[in-house]
Amino acid sequence: MRLTWVTTLVALLLTSTPILAADIYCDKSTPCEIGCCGTNNVCGTGPDYCSKAKCINNCDFKAECNPGNWPSQYFNATKCPLNVCCSKYGFCGTTEEFCGEETVKRPSCNIGSQSVKRVIGYYGSGGASRECSAMLPSSFPQGIYTHIYFAFGSIDPKTFKVVAANKADEALYPRLAALKLRDRSQELWLSIGGWTFSDNGSPTATTFSDLVNADETRQRVFFASLTLFMQTWGFSGVDIDWEYPVDHDRNGRESDFKAYPRFLKRLKSALNDYKYGLSVTLPTSYWYLQHFDLENIEPSVDWFNVMSYDLHGAWDIGNKWTGAYVGAHSNLTEIKSSLDLLWRNKVSPSKVVLGLAFYGRAVTLASPSCSEPGCPYLSAADPGLCSGEAGILFNSEITDLISEKKLRPKLYKDAAVKTVQWNNDQWVSYDDRDTWKLKANFLKSQCLSGVLQHWALRSTLTLAPA
Repeated sequence: MRLTWVTTLVALLLTSTPILAADIYCDKSTPCEIGCCGTNNVCGTGPDYCSKAKCINNCDFKAECNPGNWPSQYFNATKCPLNVCCSKYGFCGTTEEFCGEETVKRPSCNIGSQSVKRVIGYYGSGGASRECSAMLPSSFPQGIYTHIYFAFGSIDPKTFKVVAANKADEALYPRLAALKLRDRSQELWLSIGGWTFSDNGSPTATTFSDLVNADETRQRVFFASLTLFMQTWGFSGVDIDWEYPVDHDRNGRESDFKAYPRFLKRLKSALNDYKYGLSVTLPTSYWYLQHFDLENIEPSVDWFNVMSYDLHGAWDIGNKWTGAYVGAHSNLTEIKSSLDLLWRNKVSPSKVVLGLAFYGRAVTLASPSCSEPGCPYLSAADPGLCSGEAGILFNSEITDLISEKKLRPKLYKDAAVKTVQWNNDQWVSYDDRDTWKLKANFLKSQCLSGVLQHWALRSTLTLAPA
């Protein structure tokens, strides 16, 4: 029992960090971090550990889900979020520890007959003003992108009116609109929000949650402002990039789960009057995605943009569950598992766009001799000369590094990623034409509708529709 519980706990926490005996031992003065303390001084869940007759500490602990035969006082929910599996110990997950032999039915298409219908390129508002690798809208490659997303638009937290995130952005809107003169089939969309929009201390920290929970009258102010903004600047669609509904650490509320689909339904109705499109950005992490009611969101959106990048990074430092261990930030093996969460909820693959990154995530290794996945690292890598940010290198910077230092990248074919090491302890994982091709073949095999190239317009590398 002790060994089985340790194994289950490891799977629960999705960690490669060793579990110490102290993590499962308990007594009357040493409570369990997870579970009830049984009379055998072992942490566990359910009636065998949490009943009055068998518990000596932390006896009110409830498991996430019901394995099938527990009384209701021992669990919080009858089933798991996103229809994932409930283990015999009452925890939700997707691995064999939770699901046994149960498998997810994945979509399947013939690669040769499946085409990439959407190729979306993100254009960041700082792209035109960078000291290096700057790109003006007039320099965008032709014949590549079906959609250009301008990132990001913002929302006034008091009035709920759509505004430019930066005053300088307004000078870029007409330049973007001018792209329609050379390619009338290309669509310009506005992406609202972004990963820092809900940061603590930000003026917009609670804005998304406030908006979706507001009454319909106040939401109509947002709808009217948005459609006017789109008409004024030539946008034909909007992407809602809210990555943290419900999550209290990112200023979400429990009510977001039901309020967000209701808000999106109203938004789609308002956009339909102008034949504007609507997409929603989704995280890949189960931790965040569980707060999206996919079943009720899907009918309102034209497609989902899945952020299948930034799976690993320096933010893992200090996290006792994940730890600072080397991992490719766009690992296809992990992406497949993340997409399974969509298939579990019957999301149509025709509404799924797979995100690709045009930058690498880089770290400083703890030991130059240990650079494989799972090896420890110390910190984010040195800032790139162009990126200016520790832990990030633009693809153009990686290409220059490889050329200047005559480096030999390593291809992980199953994971569809490349890595390269330089200056002894500097390491980066990234994508290039070779890995994009592998990922493109994968998305075709899964019947996905397109790719979203994140910050692609900072780079000269492109992936055309195929």
